[in-house]
Amino acid sequence: MNEERIREFTGKLPLNVVEAMNRIDKHASASGLLFVVDENESLIGCITDGDIRRWILKGGELSASVETVMHKKPVYLYEDERYKAKSVMMDKVITAIPLVDEDKRILDIVLLREVSKVQKEKKSLKGVPVVIMAGGKGTRLYPYTKILPKPLIPIGDTPIVERIIDCYVEYGIDRYFMTVNYKKGMMRSYFNDLAPDYEVVFVEENKPLGTGGSIKLIEEKFDWPLFVTNCDALIRADYADIYDHHARAGNDITIVSALKNITIPYGVMHSGEQGELLAMEEKPKLSYFINTGMYVINPGTIALIPDDTMFHMTHLVEKVMAKGGKVGTYPISEDSFLDMGEFEEMKRMEKKLNIISD
Repeated sequence: MNEERIREFTGKLPLNVVEAMNRIDKHASASGLLFVVDENESLIGCITDGDIRRWILKGGELSASVETVMHKKPVYLYEDERYKAKSVMMDKVITAIPLVDEDKRILDIVLLREVSKVQKEKKSLKGVPVVIMAGGKGTRLYPYTKILPKPLIPIGDTPIVERIIDCYVEYGIDRYFMTVNYKKGMMRSYFNDLAPDYEVVFVEENKPLGTGGSIKLIEEKFDWPLFVTNCDALIRADYADIYDHHARAGNDITIVSALKNITIPYGVMHSGEQGELLAMEEKPKLSYFINTGMYVINPGTIALIPDDTMFHMTHLVEKVMAKGGKVGTYPISEDSFLDMGEFEEMKRMEKKLNIISD
């Protein structure tokens, strides 16, 4: 019995949606699923990160029981049927399958990546425009940014902006528009020396124009939706699915949003109208979805950006909504969003990427 793997890939009732999302994120992210067992350790369901995303997008509560969202007839095999695991996973298009005993207690979990050399190919997004907003001063990272522009601050031995581009390169994208201002000469020099297989088109600001204003400086006209992203965060998600979701949802703008769990480090008191104590809650956890700074936008929205004016992407979102346009979100888990806006977050990013830092 592989007890460590079973612990990683299973969640026991009672379990709510946000707890399941966190467990998938931290333990079973490579397969994106969690098997659910009851109080007797018997298999009763399976839930994937896609199930959770669809639940959130239709307005489902994060505090809802996982039983509301999970598949209640999960695929499984008995221990003596282990030899069937690969063919069943290939046939059912699943990434893991539990082996159970007569009482459906999980004895082991077989992973497709371990029994098959077949790798899921990423859908090509070749030709999709990507705009990287890299003109800010990075004041939160001072004094590092007194020497280097924020996009060139290394995570491990690779600048953050190069790591961001590498995520898109995996989908076949080979042309990038990079808006620059602060220390723009260093940005140009770095990519000239790097001589990558992709093209970087530099778009220079003469003055700070915010996270959205510089997009208006791009001379090229786009015929299909484009990615727009900050230069200080890595998003570990399926970019093709994000792009497809934007089209399926009929959005004018799609904001990639990440779960953020916050623990209040105090006992919280709930009181009535006259100040009487109704209940006490020790160190409650709050969950919110935050803006990651990654967007998919329709080309038509660019016309709403004023010329030569400080203008942020959040202003564009507000304008689109004010005109009756549709703005949607694409939720991802907390650990799928790696921010380097502050020193502590940089260390967290290095740890998540398995980069050893002195």
